[in-house]
Amino acid sequence: MAIKQYGIFDILGPIMIGPSSSHTAGAARLGKVAKGIVGVDFDSVKFYLHGSFAKTYKGHGTDRALVAGVLGMDPGDENLRHALEMAEEKGIGIEFIEADLGSYQHPNTVKLVFETKGGREVDITGSSIGGGSIVITNIEGTDVSLTGNRPTLVVKHKKLEGIVTKVTKVLGEDDITVDIMKVERSTHRDEAVMIIEVESNIGSNVLRDISEVEGVILTRAINPL
Repeated sequence: MAIKQYGIFDILGPIMIGPSSSHTAGAARLGKVAKGIVGVDFDSVKFYLHGSFAKTYKGHGTDRALVAGVLGMDPGDENLRHALEMAEEKGIGIEFIEADLGSYQHPNTVKLVFETKGGREVDITGSSIGGGSIVITNIEGTDVSLTGNRPTLVVKHKKLEGIVTKVTKVLGEDDITVDIMKVERSTHRDEAVMIIEVESNIGSNVLRDISEVEGVILTRAINPL
């Protein structure tokens, strides 16, 4: 698989703390979007760092930015530089591991493995593609493409006939307009993941209604960061 190419508008600089938009602002956004996808409290996070991330994560502050993100901080948060100490105070285990995630991966890629309070592991992979922009490329073995730039609904579900129609019906009843919708195949043969970009922020009532659709396993809302 070839590395995806990105345009000049992907590398404009964001408001941020730290020396590098790719290694700090993008890293913080990766962490925060991943936290939103996990959606529950967690005891620890392992960061598998690929390419440039693996070689420079201490010097560029990528380690602190990633941890700040999973703690819920924005890239411009003044407390970002204290994120490692704050995680320790909260009792959250943090580990950084240099890894080769594949030659097709963007050089600034990280796989985050969360251990939730319920003892479940959730792994999410994403890349910082420049200027603070990111793309989430894999959620628990399912290839996706999620930028966090627009309100996005993530729905993991059983492969049941009519389930896509039922989910979009819920969105229509809540006056939410769908812009882009993709259904990605999961590594589990009887499961799939819908990635739905919409025009307005997604409220908890929408998540509740979709979670009640037969066959839906998990719902998460990623509103723009």
